Amino acid sequence: MVGSINNGFWWNYIFEKNMKQIYPKLPLIFTIIIFGFLLYFLIQDKNPSNPPSALLNKQMPKFQSNDLINENYQISSEIFYGKKTIINFFASWCSPCKVEHPLLIEISNDNSDVLMIGVNHKDKKDDAIKFLESGNPYDQIALDKDGKIAMEFGVYGLPETFIINEKGIIVFAYVGPITKKIYEKKIKRLLSN
Repeated sequence: MVGSINNGFWWNYIFEKNMKQIYPKLPLIFTIIIFGFLLYFLIQDKNPSNPPSALLNKQMPKFQSNDLINENYQISSEIFYGKKTIINFFASWCSPCKVEHPLLIEISNDNSDVLMIGVNHKDKKDDAIKFLESGNPYDQIALDKDGKIAMEFGVYGLPETFIINEKGIIVFAYVGPITKKIYEKKIKRLLSN
């Protein structure tokens, strides 16, 4: 019994002695830990305003829709299999979509072997057609009047772009307007593989 009391006292003495040496260093230790986390996230090259899609590396959702230009023509996700495909959700009322549009035309011209599908989201047909008068980068344009296709893809902001590989797997998702930097750093490589 006496031995266990002495052991407890001894342990408390060592603990208190070491804590007196550690207390002054705690701000420095916490600063180093926080700096380490920040450095780790900076190295990751992640954009906090562009969270990863829940569908990334998963089979793309199936959908069927009328074409914007020819409403008698049905667009089905089945036609994408066996082809690299870019799916871009856009609308004429979307200002960032207007900023992105010239680059999409350039991407379409540079990648004729890639199928580019536009999904016109909750837009008026006449407004969407007028939006495309400056150039149409899309091979086909699906109508998403009620937003169901966007919900299937988990779209929550326009524009939103997905790249689908030949097996129908979503290999890239991006919220916001595609920029030249994003195209050069990420998309170009995916389209050339």
